[in-house]
Amino acid sequence: MNTVKIFALGGLDEDGKNMYCVEVNNSIFVMEAGLKYPENEQLGIEMIIPDFKYLVDNADRVKAIFISHGHDDVMAALPNLLKLINVPIYTAPLTASILEKRFKKENITNAKIHRIQRNANFKIDGINIRTFGVTQSIADGFGIAIETEKGYVVYTSEFIIDYDTQNDAFKTDITQFTDLSKKGVLALLAESVGSTRIGHSAPQHRITSLIEQEFENAEGRIVITMYHQNLYRIIEVIELANKYGRKIMFYDDALRELLKDVENLGYYHIPAGLELPKSKFNQDLENIVVLISGDGANIFKRVHKIAIKEDELLEFRPSDTIIIASPAVPGTEREATKMENDLYKEGARVCAVDSKRMFSMHAAIEDLKMMMYLLKPKYYIPVKGEYRQLVANANIALDMGYTADKILVLDNGQIAEFQEGRLTKSSDFIKLEDVFVDGKENLDATGMVLKDRETLSTDGAIVVGIVINHKTKEVIGGPDIQSRGVIYLKDADYIMKEVGNILENCINDAVRENRYENMTCRMEARDRISKYVLKETGKKPMILPAIVEINTTE
Repeated sequence: MNTVKIFALGGLDEDGKNMYCVEVNNSIFVMEAGLKYPENEQLGIEMIIPDFKYLVDNADRVKAIFISHGHDDVMAALPNLLKLINVPIYTAPLTASILEKRFKKENITNAKIHRIQRNANFKIDGINIRTFGVTQSIADGFGIAIETEKGYVVYTSEFIIDYDTQNDAFKTDITQFTDLSKKGVLALLAESVGSTRIGHSAPQHRITSLIEQEFENAEGRIVITMYHQNLYRIIEVIELANKYGRKIMFYDDALRELLKDVENLGYYHIPAGLELPKSKFNQDLENIVVLISGDGANIFKRVHKIAIKEDELLEFRPSDTIIIASPAVPGTEREATKMENDLYKEGARVCAVDSKRMFSMHAAIEDLKMMMYLLKPKYYIPVKGEYRQLVANANIALDMGYTADKILVLDNGQIAEFQEGRLTKSSDFIKLEDVFVDGKENLDATGMVLKDRETLSTDGAIVVGIVINHKTKEVIGGPDIQSRGVIYLKDADYIMKEVGNILENCINDAVRENRYENMTCRMEARDRISKYVLKETGKKPMILPAIVEINTTE
């Protein structure tokens, strides 16, 4: 019996952390391995990644992972996955180059990367795989079609329909869709991020018309902020600099490395003589475009550092025209607001591009309708987006004539199972938990670490230490109390003294009742001190008691 299972380990009802799985009989194919940026209250978290336990438990059945393009929300968690299981990676040449650099930084040496073309046909484990090029904000983007006995399972990745795109590395070949349709599509997994947007995303995904006036009017330098993975718009800025006879300097070394890869692959070449190397940049230059790029919140922190004059290379001037073309993404709003506020203080002309006029390169309603019309899938599965976006995407399918039983709005971990080309059940679930990455290591997903960090940020900490004789348990030093972020000590000497008394009394009580144990005594003191401090101050700081036992000689 032909069995197909489709489920997500991330990317549903959230922005980022994309990871979708298709099981064809006994073979598992994975599409994407991305991150999600943490919310502001998730203190100290670098990123959130999918739960890989299902893949680790079934490592022998995982035949391939496809990375559709070079954005963090689909590829940044791949190093974390490869540290657990070694799975073959299939991706296009530019994305492969980006990944190889990341793997080198992460000291991953066993990665098996297969470079494939955007429009290709090949087999993995005896199953036919097709890729088709789509127009995205970075070159070499593609979608994936996995053949089953009852039709293809198609994953669109991000896409827009733009007939004016001439660069082959960005083009969409619509004939690929019609060919897939002729052979039959069992299920279409289509992105949902732009599903509430009326019309097509094109041509409002282009930035040129929104910022060209600034290039015409600027008398001094032009400084522009952009996400370095939005290669489509970066090329637009380069072309504008060339049109208006301005040199361009790339502030971010990572962007320059990306452009070097693009040039080596023959996708785009910066006009000769246009670039000004960082080594030749100085503050006195006027007729220049400085392109500051980064990813996530890093770009906002970078510009903030320049604005407060802590950068060695660049300092803003009142004569500058500063264009903010990097709209905040979920999890970066605070940094974006802080950056923009600092820029206005500089006295320069600040132009913040309206995100409502600058469409992200995600499929809008008419783009999604066209994809459905061309592929004619039997089942439609919205993916990649928050829940409201998934529902909006499902409503588009309803408008296209699909009945509710042919549209599947799934949760992460929910398995849609098809037998002989028919949906038989969608009630099974894989238990999943978010995996928090703190620096380079995974955090406890229960949230206790985050709770402690939140306490420290809002109510502070009190550290109280005491030294006792190991044998007699008599106090021979302290108590010593340190308070940070709780109260102003000069106004609360009596509170700190009482905190020390509470710890000392806990020890004396335990010794007198013949029940002293170091850990138990510290826990008891912490509870008593917490209640006392809450009563006196209304705060719940982190309490850290320390009892040091030493052997003394007579």
